[in-house]
Amino acid sequence: MSLRRPASDVIAIFLLVALWLLFFWRLFTPVKADQASIVEGDFSGQFVAFAGYQYHRFTRGEVPLWNPYNNGGFPFIGDTQAAVFYPPRLATIALSNLSGDWSYHALELEMTAHVLAYSLFMYALVRRMTIGSSGSVYGAFVASVVASYGGFMSGYPPLQLAILEAGIWLPLAVLGILEATRCDRLRWVWLAFTGFTCGLSWMAGHPQTSWFLTYLLVAYFAYRVYTKRYSWKTFIGGTALFGAVAGGVAAVQLLPGVEYLAHTTRAGLGFDEKGNGFPLQDVAQFIFPGVVSVFSPLYVGIVGLVLALIAPWRRLPGSLFWGMVALAALALSFGVNSAIYPALYNLLPGLRFFRGQERAAYLVANSLAILAGLGAAHLVTWDNVQDFKATRKIQQGLLALVLICGLVAVLIFALWLGDRDAYGAIISPIAFSLIIAALAFFVIPWLLANPQRQPRLWLLAALIAFELFTVNMDAESNYEPIPPDEQLSMTPPPLVSRILADTDGVFRVDGFRGLHDNYGSLYQVMDMRGISPLFLAGPYTLIQPDAINPSAWELFAVRYIFTDWQELPVASQIVGSGEDRYGPVNLHRLADPRPFAQLIYDVAVVESDNAAFALLADPTFNARRTVILNSAPHTAVDGDETGTAFVTEFVPERFQIKVNTPANAVLSVAHPDYPGWQATVDGQPADILRAYGALSAVVVPEGEHTIEFVYNPLTYRIGAIVSLLTWAAIVILGVAVLTRSRIRHGDN
Repeated sequence: MSLRRPASDVIAIFLLVALWLLFFWRLFTPVKADQASIVEGDFSGQFVAFAGYQYHRFTRGEVPLWNPYNNGGFPFIGDTQAAVFYPPRLATIALSNLSGDWSYHALELEMTAHVLAYSLFMYALVRRMTIGSSGSVYGAFVASVVASYGGFMSGYPPLQLAILEAGIWLPLAVLGILEATRCDRLRWVWLAFTGFTCGLSWMAGHPQTSWFLTYLLVAYFAYRVYTKRYSWKTFIGGTALFGAVAGGVAAVQLLPGVEYLAHTTRAGLGFDEKGNGFPLQDVAQFIFPGVVSVFSPLYVGIVGLVLALIAPWRRLPGSLFWGMVALAALALSFGVNSAIYPALYNLLPGLRFFRGQERAAYLVANSLAILAGLGAAHLVTWDNVQDFKATRKIQQGLLALVLICGLVAVLIFALWLGDRDAYGAIISPIAFSLIIAALAFFVIPWLLANPQRQPRLWLLAALIAFELFTVNMDAESNYEPIPPDEQLSMTPPPLVSRILADTDGVFRVDGFRGLHDNYGSLYQVMDMRGISPLFLAGPYTLIQPDAINPSAWELFAVRYIFTDWQELPVASQIVGSGEDRYGPVNLHRLADPRPFAQLIYDVAVVESDNAAFALLADPTFNARRTVILNSAPHTAVDGDETGTAFVTEFVPERFQIKVNTPANAVLSVAHPDYPGWQATVDGQPADILRAYGALSAVVVPEGEHTIEFVYNPLTYRIGAIVSLLTWAAIVILGVAVLTRSRIRHGDN
């Protein structure tokens, strides 16, 4: 692969596409007996379900701002992992609509498309980093393979789709900074490009990954400004530019997301809940994948790791920066298991907002892939005579690696003979690492003896692909040998269909069993439970999602309960039975469920949510007779007779209730109290009172009235305006740059 051959880039890209097709061939094959699909879990329960809800709303010309179908109701626009306006998700929805309907496979294809895009982005980045070197194409190819099919990107990110989709934009964002600082004067347009790609990352739905990316971009820009001897004002202005563009691109999701986060259970988490990270023994998985945990996000392959170490050892341009990033991210990934995380917890802005510090492996994997690409490009220029001593050192290092792998293999084999059950799972990966180390010991020195010979380069590249594909392709942790249409049905199962057939008013269900995950969103059944990591704090306290809670059934207007119990703590009737993933399940219908909207004439005023929760915990308290409010109603409420309240219209962002009351009353609604909801009584604005520490209520005067609730959040409106203006500015800038470029080329 040489720059002297114009077709070399085309060949490299063709090979990258071919490797992508090979890696995911079981997701693409039309032969049903050979098909595989992503395992059930967060991919199906969270991302397929939420994307299915997006599909349902967008294809009907509606914007999904609120989701009433999980967690007792929550702001869908504010849940970052919903990625409501993420452009590739919108493309998936559009293509699915053209092909007929939403499907499990649609999101699988979105995942694979992101891996291909990431592969090509990484190729473009390292190609430009090494431009002018005879090994540029080869180094870019190696970096792309190591990044795309190493342990991080092929591990849990395909299951936690938001991590994958937020993470793929790193190469393009870094490329923008590289191009912006390539000349003597800063090229501001390229920084806008960096901001745009960073903004796409923030829209993809995993803020922690995008936070890592943003910090990397600031650090890389500072490094480039320093090496190019730009002024500090350039650094401040450039950082502000790409930061403002990124924020503007994603504002439509960021502003509602920040608002939502402040009202969720995450807001109360402290240091102890956020400090989890890799155990120190996970470093063994740099060489021995799968010996410590199911996933090996630090694994870039033995050959890739060797190439990555060559880059800083030979002091290649940029290698010091990427080596420091890898080391810093690795130290951070240990969380409280090292001193780095505690030291930075109160110093590094944003760090305290996130759990799961092991996700810093994202930066480790990307940095090592870039270093591997730099090292591979350098090997093509190797001079066996001038670099004779360096060749000997590489041979010695590889021999030491083989001996280490061999000693570990012998030790584990001896232990396995004594306890096959305990060591059976790790003996295979250790033996495989020994084989790869031995092959590297022979192939790399053989390549260095004559690096200009193309077959030798191809053999090393093939060894890299063979190693990574053997470990990560079709992994049992990620894929099951069943077709995607058998993994999860888009058609509601029988018990769910029975609930959907009940059209008598608005009600919720308790999907503790039988419904599962976020399938309420998929089948449009209002479940008070869900698996989204963001849960409104008040409803979470009332529902207690890990327990069977009859009190929550009352407050959230639950009519049906999925459970394996034969009898519930309150009067009910079994109306159906079936099977779920855990075994037999019954569907109970409560004998006297609370209605969604109810008029109440007795009020208890408390000073806080906690006081409301304490009063609800009193077994003598009757929540149907007395409403608990956090503030006194502005109108006296008292009555002996009972009025009526009926929900006449209900859609996710708006519902209407007709009431007839003989006296002033409080209309208690089994709906979360959340900013952005507005209420009117006969078209006149009305205050929404906080009821039971989490829900909504409105004071209603005597007589007949129409009460309407509408969700129209200010954060969404402001964010939408900012994003529309930013996207419009980007389009105008892009057209201007392309037009100017065409004019310049025309003049030449």
